Amino acid sequence: MLHIGCHLSASKGYLAMGKDAVKIHADTFQFFTRNPRGGKAKEIDENDIAAFLKLAEEQRFTTILAHAPYTMNACSKDAGIRGFSREMMADDLRRMEYLPGNFYNFHPGSHVGQGMDTGILLITEQLNAVMNPEQHTTVLLETMAGKGSEVGGRFEELRRIMDGVRLPEKLGVCLDTCHVYDAGYDIVNHLDDVLDEFDSVIGLEYLKAVHLNDSMNPAGSHKDRHAKIGEGSLGFEAICRIINHPKLQHLFFILETPHDTLEGYGAEIALLRSCHQEG
Repeated sequence: MLHIGCHLSASKGYLAMGKDAVKIHADTFQFFTRNPRGGKAKEIDENDIAAFLKLAEEQRFTTILAHAPYTMNACSKDAGIRGFSREMMADDLRRMEYLPGNFYNFHPGSHVGQGMDTGILLITEQLNAVMNPEQHTTVLLETMAGKGSEVGGRFEELRRIMDGVRLPEKLGVCLDTCHVYDAGYDIVNHLDDVLDEFDSVIGLEYLKAVHLNDSMNPAGSHKDRHAKIGEGSLGFEAICRIINHPKLQHLFFILETPHDTLEGYGAEIALLRSCHQEG
């Protein structure tokens, strides 16, 4: 079975997101924990969460994915921004306990000229400060395109973060198809080789989710510009190979393609289901 969904707006609450997912025949979805440009999160509505959990059970939803805001930068040069990022992540993980057993994804950050070693150290320090053995949420490091001073454009950088975290069993990786392609991993022509490299460096057991996006730019561009499925440099056939790959097809896939309407995501989900082959 293909587990697939898209990014939905959390502004109307969890139940509304669940109903939107059902409308487009999705069995998972992603949402921002708060405004993607930062700020305070909405108050928790326990009745809304209870109604969503009931719907999710009825519809047999798989794991859902919360996404940290873009303003989070655990390795900023500015101590104030680092403190703000730590508070946001700690608050997000507390809130995720209302939805136990799901995933929390974040961009590792940008070291802003401090160097990769310092960036990795600061990210690791934040994770060690906010994660705890009792949490029921798996924290996912997202693969990045490697633009500017981004951390996470190479698998080795994510591995070094994981090696420094005291609770590695609470960690995983979300592979973004646009990001890894833009970072220089040729998943169009050498998907098996890329997965072998991921397994060798990180371990495929840590790969928990895939952001399924086409790319506006060629491999190795370090640009991070998402395109609609089949309208970018990856192409529809390569994306079909990804969702049908025996090492990936058990995962769940989240579309972050540039659509303005729910119907646009629904059409992409239908298109991808049409090329899916049961393993």
